[in-house]
Amino acid sequence: MMRLTEEEVLAEVREVGIVRLRLWVERGWVVPRRDLTGPTFDELDVARIRLVCQLADELAVEEDSLPVILSLVDQLYATRRDLRALARAVLQEPEDTRRRIHQNYRAALEP
Repeated sequence: MMRLTEEEVLAEVREVGIVRLRLWVERGWVVPRRDLTGPTFDELDVARIRLVCQLADELAVEEDSLPVILSLVDQLYATRRDLRALARAVLQEPEDTRRRIHQNYRAALEP
């Protein structure tokens, strides 16, 4: 996985400056890995930085609301990850079991 320095992130995400990026890290909105040379950011960190920029700048979300939105986004992604793991587990089951799970799932969705 590619790791970027602060300077590389700033070159890639021009909407954010060093003061703003460090503030977001301090607040825990972005959580880079720390090593001897300082913080390094992966692709997910860069995507999150872009998301915070979009929320703050383009959508004018108030700063107090950002942690709530980011928490909800994190929960959504965790749920998606869990559902993918469940789907992989179901695919390991025999065909008749998968069919019953599918039928029970469809029945549970009905009002």
